[in-house]
Amino acid sequence: MEHDNAQYCFQCCEYPCEKYDHIDDFDFFITSRNRKADMERAKRFGIDAYNAEQTEKIKILKIFLSSYNDGRKKTFFCVAVNLLELRELQAVLREIERKSDMETLSLKEKSDFVAGLLQDAAATKNIDLKLHKKRQSNR
Repeated sequence: MEHDNAQYCFQCCEYPCEKYDHIDDFDFFITSRNRKADMERAKRFGIDAYNAEQTEKIKILKIFLSSYNDGRKKTFFCVAVNLLELRELQAVLREIERKSDMETLSLKEKSDFVAGLLQDAAATKNIDLKLHKKRQSNR
């Protein structure tokens, strides 16, 4: 970026500019609903703290994908990690650890259990864990 010599948009004196007017309206491969909130979070807490939080969320996503993905939940897990707070994701991991019969479950059962925990966490915050894609216009 060359505007105001800012490395991040939130460092610019014109932030948030018109580029942010409808930035969170639609999703692509991964949800973009938190882009504006993420910029504000980085601005408020500093980029180092924000990056540390994102690094922890990546670790949690890797756990979900490597241990609980039944082949059908990759996008769901990505959306959940993106939209839920770190403390909520950590609470889900603690719930998984507390489930005594987890090792006896099939991968599908494990996947469904974890997805249910994430759905429950999202429901308490009124968060929809589905992608909101822009409808294609018929030309």
